[in-house]
Amino acid sequence: MKKSEEKGPFFELTKRQRKAVVMLYEGAYTNKEIAETLHCSESLIYKWKRENKLFQQARKQYETMIIEDKYVSEAMQSIYALVKTAKSEMVRLQAAISILKLAGRLTDSSTPELDKAKVRKANAEADIARWRADELTGKNKADDSTVLVDDIGDVEDE
Repeated sequence: MKKSEEKGPFFELTKRQRKAVVMLYEGAYTNKEIAETLHCSESLIYKWKRENKLFQQARKQYETMIIEDKYVSEAMQSIYALVKTAKSEMVRLQAAISILKLAGRLTDSSTPELDKAKVRKANAEADIARWRADELTGKNKADDSTVLVDDIGDVEDE
């Protein structure tokens, strides 16, 4: 791990506490074995696990670091292999979408900005529909009425 990446709760712990976090993560040691290895009491290990917020946060950070180091690249390689070798076009598409999302190049279809744009579009379409209905019923006969021009209609201009 690079020095520039050594930030967060795990790196604020003492060396002994960091060693305890690593041993706990490995899951092969009892609290008694950890205490013996670190030359401290077993009750201290329990206390760190139950009461020490920094220690608890450090355990989560260490787990995240290990997962990122060991498994993220393997997962990406597996997804990439699906893009290249999957027989199903849908599987290849989903794998490609996953890669783009993980790379930050593609977002989910619903974002606050997109939702606002959809509302604006629906409101504009409703206004046009109301105007057309009023036009058909004769409510838009006043001289000062607004004229809508539909230059994007379904039928081409001749």
